[in-house]
Amino acid sequence: MTPQSLNLIFWGIIAGIAGGALGIGGGALVVPILVLIFGLNQKSAQGLSLMAMIPMAIVGSLRYYFNPDIEINPKIAFFISIGSIIGVLIGSEIAARLPSIYLKKAFAIFLVIIAIKSFFSNENNNKKVKNSSIDTEIYENN
Repeated sequence: MTPQSLNLIFWGIIAGIAGGALGIGGGALVVPILVLIFGLNQKSAQGLSLMAMIPMAIVGSLRYYFNPDIEINPKIAFFISIGSIIGVLIGSEIAARLPSIYLKKAFAIFLVIIAIKSFFSNENNNKKVKNSSIDTEIYENN
């Protein structure tokens, strides 16, 4: 195993910890790591990040789903997945057409906005899935 392979595994562990603990999917960490540390271009980093998230998302989501202390509604995940599949087809087409520099700047702006919003959010504003209006609407309409 090469030093670069070990370095990638190390950063994968860090991304996995962040993804599992914070629910960020690792992409918020993996893309900057691949661009800034490994010197990949933005498009390659985004594609590799999406590929790396598949096993991480499966394992992490199952751990959350089978944890009795965490409420997970598979119907909500299903509907989000439908939208996400459509969105990733559109987004990856847009990314293929845009210069990497624009994607890099858009990604940075997105991270800053999410960071600011997360920093100033009030924990009391977050609803439990079971009691949320989206959960009620899904159960009533299906």
